[in-house]
Amino acid sequence: MRQVIGVDIGGTGIKGLVTDEEGAVLAEAVRDTEARLGRDSILNQLHSLVEELLLGHPAVKAVGIASAGRINADSGEVVYATDNLPGWQGVQLTQWAEAAFGRPATADNDANAALLGEAWLGAGRSRTNLVMLTLGTGVGGANMVAGQLPRGATWSGGDWGHSLLVQDGRPCNCGKRGCVEQYVSGRALLRLAREETGREYTHGREVMAAAEQGDAAALAVLERFTAYLAQVTANIGAAIDPELIIIGGGVIQSRAVWWPLLVAKAGEKLVGRIVPAKLGNRAGCFGAARLALERLHQIEIDRGGDTCGNKEEREHG
Repeated sequence: MRQVIGVDIGGTGIKGLVTDEEGAVLAEAVRDTEARLGRDSILNQLHSLVEELLLGHPAVKAVGIASAGRINADSGEVVYATDNLPGWQGVQLTQWAEAAFGRPATADNDANAALLGEAWLGAGRSRTNLVMLTLGTGVGGANMVAGQLPRGATWSGGDWGHSLLVQDGRPCNCGKRGCVEQYVSGRALLRLAREETGREYTHGREVMAAAEQGDAAALAVLERFTAYLAQVTANIGAAIDPELIIIGGGVIQSRAVWWPLLVAKAGEKLVGRIVPAKLGNRAGCFGAARLALERLHQIEIDRGGDTCGNKEEREHG
């Protein structure tokens, strides 16, 4: 059974795993992104992680990479990136990875990959019309319609993080104002908590922990945070009407305290249709692995291999 590597590059961390065609995890590795040091540092961290995985599993046939930013899924170029990953715009990820590791590679936006992972092995399994939101350093988004990912003419399809939430709102690092990312990301939660409580929180987990202990100020912050998020899901429901809206990313790891608040605000139409990512913070890695498997299958087709068999491998769900 073929083995592939799936890697997910985020604003603070890089995660990677080796998996087989059934999604069984054979090895994992993590690195700090060290994004503040720029493009070369990020690539060095990525290289170190993949080399560690290859050392233990030299039989790996392909590498899939999920990354923040708009990614040309055909060429693997980062066509747009914010300062969450400084200097990242213009990186030829697929070309770089194939040269670095001597194996076929592929790349896509991290939210697209997360949705593919959840559709393959997670909360979206057996569903074909889905929306994914990933709440981390920023906010990623992806849509699946009839089992396909509509990536858009400029590779920004499903970019809910940079849709408008608050008219003339907070300035965003994309150049607009009032973007979703400025209100429901992990970074936004931390800023909101500092502003509303006057406390110097250093991580969103501290806000969650305080709320779990019944701290009224922290609970008020989460009430406001989930109100913003409920409005985002309502907009998605009206625009896309998906079977499920899957919410993942780093913030989901502390959902015990805030998820009930979100559900209470979601509205009757979306009751039962907003669900947490089952794959947790590894959804992007699994999706990247899935992309690598699809890349291998396409190579087989191009070489005149079996184009009729193994239909299941070609489908996203």
